[in-house]
Amino acid sequence: MLGGAGLLLAAAPAQAAEVAYKTECIPPSISGLPPVEGTTKVEITAPAEAKVGDEVEVVWKTTQAASNNPDVLDLDKDTVKPTGTVKVGGAQTADLAVEGTRSNPPIKKNSPMVLSDMKGKIKLTAPGEVTLTPDKYNINVSKPISTDTKCSPKETVKPGATIKVTGGGATTGGLPTGLPTGLPTGLPTGLPTGLPTGGSTPTGTPSSGSDTGGSGGGKSDFTGKEVQIPYKCKTPIGDKSATSPVQINAKKDGGNYGLTVQFKKSVMDSPADIPADSVKPSMEVKLGGADKGTVHVEGPTNKEPIKSGAPINIPDLTGTYKPGADGKSTLSPGVLTVKALGTTTTCTPSKTEVSLEIDTAAQPGGAAGGSGAAGGSAGGADTSGGLAETGSSNDGVLRALGLVAGTVILLGGAVFTFLPKRRARLR
Repeated sequence: MLGGAGLLLAAAPAQAAEVAYKTECIPPSISGLPPVEGTTKVEITAPAEAKVGDEVEVVWKTTQAASNNPDVLDLDKDTVKPTGTVKVGGAQTADLAVEGTRSNPPIKKNSPMVLSDMKGKIKLTAPGEVTLTPDKYNINVSKPISTDTKCSPKETVKPGATIKVTGGGATTGGLPTGLPTGLPTGLPTGLPTGLPTGGSTPTGTPSSGSDTGGSGGGKSDFTGKEVQIPYKCKTPIGDKSATSPVQINAKKDGGNYGLTVQFKKSVMDSPADIPADSVKPSMEVKLGGADKGTVHVEGPTNKEPIKSGAPINIPDLTGTYKPGADGKSTLSPGVLTVKALGTTTTCTPSKTEVSLEIDTAAQPGGAAGGSGAAGGSAGGADTSGGLAETGSSNDGVLRALGLVAGTVILLGGAVFTFLPKRRARLR
């Protein structure tokens, strides 16, 4: 069958042969994992015979990938896309790019990777035998973020198919016509183990005093002390802990108080690109002493994309505290929540410490016995209980991990380390 400019799909029955070869797969650099070695098995299908000038289709079918889906997360349907290279040899030489579609069944953790067939076309330019040999390939996983793994042969690979080409003389070399799309990818499975320690000096809300005592003498600004808060977070591959220095400041406005919660850590760089408006932190400040309940505070999302290698900062978390009791009330860091890319992560202090104590007067609708207000919204997390496990959005994106101060968010296979710095807001 001829089509277009001498397109010959099959001048003779197609052939398929399985080739197995040792393969090394390189996880994304942000995972910190060593290379993985395994065996790749591929069937190459192509016409057994063709003529010079024909453009033929080559199909790469992966019958076994070099490694399974690791024990990190289940992959959603239609999130995996392979691309690869077929080495063309013999009568003509070329690197033929082949690509598959983003179509796969759901893939469970510790299950074999399922890759769609990759296809490409090549124009035959010389008579003789043309060999087709599978070479390197890449796997791209699109959710919850795009990640790539690169796999390449670690031994000489045998040809998977041979085309017998007949007809006129050679022209120029055969040019591959399959265009690679997608990015090489896979799933990082590790987590950073070094959690930074130590804090910087407070640089936050202006204050007319630095004590944590009462509000006498017409004082309106109150600076809390920096306290070290140990957080416990449950991750998809185990529990993680980190300690973060946190400070709570307050500014009196009538009978209410505007709160500002600051995290004191130096900045670390982002290991991957993060879209704009995709990261939003919040906290439930725990009340004690005369008052009871919690006060919800939150920070803005990042207004611009954060490039790989650029600093990531947790901005100040702000909210309004409406007292519900007369007397000396205390404020302590409580449950932290980080929402990013459709996932919600909650981290709970294993113990907390008072950062600020102020004299309060009960206000109508105040916080005593319930939750404080932040811009009219309620916050009601209990810091005395266990860690709340929160899942992903409706499409089943991986449950994320958030650790403040050595704050790690595991999204898909990508590990983001968020380290706060008060002066550098996300704008």
